[in-house]
Amino acid sequence: MNARVKDVLGLLARLILGGVLIYAGAVKVGKPLTSQRAVQAYDVLPYDLAGWVGLILPFAEIVLGLLLVLGLFTRLAAAISALLMTIFIVGIAQAWARGLTIDCGCFGGGGQVTAGETAYPQEIARDLGLVLCGAWLWWRPTSIASLDRVLFGASKEN
Repeated sequence: MNARVKDVLGLLARLILGGVLIYAGAVKVGKPLTSQRAVQAYDVLPYDLAGWVGLILPFAEIVLGLLLVLGLFTRLAAAISALLMTIFIVGIAQAWARGLTIDCGCFGGGGQVTAGETAYPQEIARDLGLVLCGAWLWWRPTSIASLDRVLFGASKEN
């Protein structure tokens, strides 16, 4: 695969992962109680800690998304984003394995739902695709239209 194709793939990975993170954070940021309830529904963290995570998570998603879309500190933002998506996968998988019937809260909402409303396999598949975007960007952080390239020059890792 030539460098130009890799640069375009990097741009696509940045825009997909970054765009999803920005959207996910934006739809939750104005609904702090809903975001808290979504994290608390997983019943993994202590209740108060889950509430704090629910408050902080939308802002973290927006910041990571913006860094990725702008192509700034791409390797670090991609690594953190891929780790975050992996945590989401583990959270969804454990909820599924424990028989919880919750909405993942990924794009607003969250909390208890009826058994027929869960979409655990699709949510895990989506997040796995986003992990792959993050892994690609960690492995090869350079791409076209990135501030990293403007500010720090082209990487010698190409």
